Amino acid sequence: MFDYLVVGGGFTGCILAERIASGLNKKVLLVEHSDTLGGVAFDFRDPDGFLIQGCGLHVVHTYSPDVWNYLSRFTEWNVHKTEVQAQIDGRCVAFPFNRDSLNALFGLDLKTPADVEAYLASVREPIASPRNAEEMALSQVGRPLYEKFFEGYTRKWWGREPRALDPRVCSQIVVRGNLQTHYQDDTYQGVPLNGYTRMFRKMIDHPNITVQLGTDYRSVVGNTQFKKMVFTGAIDDFFDHEYGWLPYRTMRFEYETQDVEFFQACHQVMYPNEGDYMRIFEFKHATGQAHAKTVIIREYPTDTVPGMRRDYPLPSPEGREMYLRYKAKADSLRSVVFLGRLAQWKYYTMGQTVARALTKFRTTRWV
Repeated sequence: MFDYLVVGGGFTGCILAERIASGLNKKVLLVEHSDTLGGVAFDFRDPDGFLIQGCGLHVVHTYSPDVWNYLSRFTEWNVHKTEVQAQIDGRCVAFPFNRDSLNALFGLDLKTPADVEAYLASVREPIASPRNAEEMALSQVGRPLYEKFFEGYTRKWWGREPRALDPRVCSQIVVRGNLQTHYQDDTYQGVPLNGYTRMFRKMIDHPNITVQLGTDYRSVVGNTQFKKMVFTGAIDDFFDHEYGWLPYRTMRFEYETQDVEFFQACHQVMYPNEGDYMRIFEFKHATGQAHAKTVIIREYPTDTVPGMRRDYPLPSPEGREMYLRYKAKADSLRSVVFLGRLAQWKYYTMGQTVARALTKFRTTRWV
């Protein structure tokens, strides 16, 4: 007999399992269909001793002391401020683009933030109500930067022309007038010192929590007693795809060990126009490991088909309409809490995911 069945062993599932078990002294059964904890953040040690993340390179970043302090109960950190570059016209420039990036790409001589704003104002296209991602980008940064980066990168990421995508895809473009090279401005940034998997194991190491990995939750529903379910899986899976499969993009990863100390200058380099891959990550920049060799990942986006991991909800009017139909059914179920990226068909950063799980715990009337 359990008080709660928690479906999914990623951030949302592990956090709510821990909070319910330790904060409410309730019995929790945590079920995860894969053999690992952590969802897309799971990691492991390779034969050379490198700490490898199984689905790309993930860094926690947040402004919230509540989020950072909560996770810090279960891990120490390698504090790391992410730097990202974009490979364009044979050179790497800082991303988000800053003043140096614009000068290098377009042969400009911008000297102040005001110069950058004046340049952008001169190239922005006057589109009052952008109808798609292309028009949104053109209205924010103009055609030169759109054609250099956003057109190709958006096409790679989503596998569609920008003009066929929701304008929200390009709604928050950042171009900095200063020389900052850090990717995020968040107060807290870092990678768990001994890995995400160890952090999750410690998080759910509680006598009130029973864990079953490699288990489909449907196999336990019929023969396990529980009062309420927390569902963090795909909402269309829960309803057996009654209205269809929600559209996603999935990232395929190719890992390579390179016989050099470092392969690139920062932990992520983006390739909007070259090659089939979208990004190259290098772990050592984020984990701080010292080694004569290094490990990189090339990331290839593809449309998601049944049976594949689902990474990014594909923003489209049809997908949004389908999700709202599923959400209406979910909202009618009082005995199930739907939360997380897949359950809400929405991309969240890890910091946002943690914040939402902690807020959900505080604001929900639990059994």
